[in-house]
Amino acid sequence: MATATIIDGKSFAARLRAGITAQVIRLKADHGITPGLAVVLVGEDPASRIYVRNKGRQAWEAGMNSFKQRLPVTASQTELLACIAGLNRDPTINGILVQLPLPQQIHPETVIEAIAVSKDVDGFHPLNAGLLAVGKATMVPCTPLGCLMLLKDQLGDLTGKRAVILGRSNIVGKPMAALLLREHCTVTITHSRTRDLEAECRRADIVVVAVGQPEMVKGDWLQAGATVIDVGINRTLTPDSKGRLVGDVEFASAVEVAGAITPVPGGVGPMTIACLLLNTLTAACRQHGITVPEIKPATE
Repeated sequence: MATATIIDGKSFAARLRAGITAQVIRLKADHGITPGLAVVLVGEDPASRIYVRNKGRQAWEAGMNSFKQRLPVTASQTELLACIAGLNRDPTINGILVQLPLPQQIHPETVIEAIAVSKDVDGFHPLNAGLLAVGKATMVPCTPLGCLMLLKDQLGDLTGKRAVILGRSNIVGKPMAALLLREHCTVTITHSRTRDLEAECRRADIVVVAVGQPEMVKGDWLQAGATVIDVGINRTLTPDSKGRLVGDVEFASAVEVAGAITPVPGGVGPMTIACLLLNTLTAACRQHGITVPEIKPATE
């Protein structure tokens, strides 16, 4: 039995970062501008610390200035908002990201709305979300943007494709739908209240899964030849207690049915940070009135 093409997000992300680095070098040479990314971490969550470290390292490797602001887990919302206000005013910082999740005393929506729209490289600010929804140029959330890049690299023109998105979050599901509509797909968003979810999936040429449920989507949910983008990353227990990472799709069964599929790890995950760097470069150009360059992944 034929198996699906494995969509190598790690390789694509590396080539994308190389393309970004080349444009950062050009921006410095032509305009004397170095893009700056500030990442704010509140508390000591181990996973968040790893994410923040990786973001900072990859920004530095791309030739950007990387700034890290750390606040204690006891920090008040007022203290965090004051930190963000300072970053908003700083002309050397073009992108601001507040690492989620936040401690319970801080309201994420208030924090997101405090970030200057032009520096919102996560693309979560309501104004950026609204611009995306109506098809205007804006900051696009990193994970959906990375998913779209992988889809277009795999399939080319997406016009007329039937796409089903599992999950309706503001971070992935809704912006993913907006991006696919922009590419002239026929888009269905499904969620926990959707009736006959399996049937909806079987109708799709493209299935994007972002539900946070380990291996929920089985191979028999898929149309033969479908392209599957697995956004989920879940740690499951193993007999040796080490655990393993799995997606929201049961890879072993799906790979026998799909035409192409992203693995976990090594699929969507690496694209998220690469697109964060892309958004930071974009923000720097827009803030200085410079035409945003078209970034193409470097050839292998």
